[in-house]
Amino acid sequence: MPDIKIREEKIKERRKTTIFRDFVREICSRYPATLYKREGLISKFPDIGRVRITDVMNFEKWRDGLPYLEYDQTLSLFDNIAKLYKIVELPNLFSYGSNENANFTDLSVNSKNIHLSFLTVDDCENICYAFSIKGHCRNIFNSTAVLNYSENVYFGEGIVNSSRIFFSKFIINSFDVRFSTNLTNCQNCIFCDNLENASYCIHNKQLTKEDFLKEKEKILAQKNKFLPWYQELPFQGNNIGSHNVRWSFVQDSDSVEDGYLCYQIKNWRNIVMVGWEGVNENMYDVCSSWAIKNNDFYATSWAGIWSQNVFCSWHISWANIYYSYYTDACSYCLGCIWLKNKSFCILNKQYTKEARLELADKIFAQMDADWSLWAFFPWWLSPFYFNDTMAYLVDDSFTKDEVAKEWYMRREEKITVDIPAWVEVIEVKDLSLYQWFDEQWKRKINPDILKKVIKDTNGDCYRIVPMELDFLQKHWLPLPELHWLERIKLWFKFK
Repeated sequence: MPDIKIREEKIKERRKTTIFRDFVREICSRYPATLYKREGLISKFPDIGRVRITDVMNFEKWRDGLPYLEYDQTLSLFDNIAKLYKIVELPNLFSYGSNENANFTDLSVNSKNIHLSFLTVDDCENICYAFSIKGHCRNIFNSTAVLNYSENVYFGEGIVNSSRIFFSKFIINSFDVRFSTNLTNCQNCIFCDNLENASYCIHNKQLTKEDFLKEKEKILAQKNKFLPWYQELPFQGNNIGSHNVRWSFVQDSDSVEDGYLCYQIKNWRNIVMVGWEGVNENMYDVCSSWAIKNNDFYATSWAGIWSQNVFCSWHISWANIYYSYYTDACSYCLGCIWLKNKSFCILNKQYTKEARLELADKIFAQMDADWSLWAFFPWWLSPFYFNDTMAYLVDDSFTKDEVAKEWYMRREEKITVDIPAWVEVIEVKDLSLYQWFDEQWKRKINPDILKKVIKDTNGDCYRIVPMELDFLQKHWLPLPELHWLERIKLWFKFK
């Protein structure tokens, strides 16, 4: 067996033993959950001096001419990568394919009308304050992990091929569901849990259609209780169609340990929001991946479709990638940043196949000797505030001292919001002045709310956007009383 293959096996075996908290700290901290204003742009990267940015449209124009470095064998691999970071500008946001009106999302793929959302993939439209929306979804608000032709979802989590889902979690192939969890092939259910093929149920009790509609009207009149009802829902999702799996809402999978919101997985450990179509095998320490028939991932944050043999990398597509960041349709790359359609590169420099193998073997030999071969990117190569990433959402027990000890950056000040002097700021307690019931008991919202800034009980400010207002009006929903970042935190309360 070639030396490089022996060392690949060492990486695999070590990553298979990662404890979950270390996975969260190392890998989940590489996925942002906040956007920032920086250099006149909306960016996923805060201005903390670790990376340079440029406009995503300009970036694509000169991407084929990215700078490269000769590998300095007197330095570690990570020190070499740090030097490359200093000369490569990163796009402020990530945009793949054809997107429209998607300037307020960290990553979008062929999607339209995306506002303050994260990871929106493959023909999705009208997505607002959402996380990990994949596969032809429409009108998704305040939700996470919504897949496969779902539409009209509000405060949803783990929603698959379902429509008209409100304040509910772990719903599959269902229609018109509210304040419910763990339903499959159900419709017209309220306050239900653990049902299959059921209709017109409240608190798991079967009603006639007429009685159900009468009770539904009474329930929907209690708008002030919607959010508390949602917050009281169970955290645990059923593991459906799976064998030998542990944790929450792992579907059609086999041999998964510590998995959350995962689909069609075989032989995994430490995975959060991974999978979509096709079986994905042999993956360990993976966070938020657009996975379709991927194989052999070890310590990866986000990866594209049909990828394999990826080691200690993030934002990757294709095969045989090591310690790299956003290599798009690349293979046999080591320590590379933002390459596209390239092979046999180290620090963005092109090599022959033979020369690349020889140098890569020397690099891995040194890492093996230094006991760093299986390590993920170190703290000083992270461009994010730790407490603004998925790591802090998944596990908010990381203390200030603990983060500082590991030398991660931590944001202490609140993100400032530019509020024009002419805009009126209203308190959450005064939202009742802008919403009411008409004589038919239909919910009405004064469109003047679009001109206001709302301050929640924590003093955080937010606004209502037009597509959000349209959705609230259409479905008789109350105005949100939490800042959108606080809504995001609700999705990850799963322990």
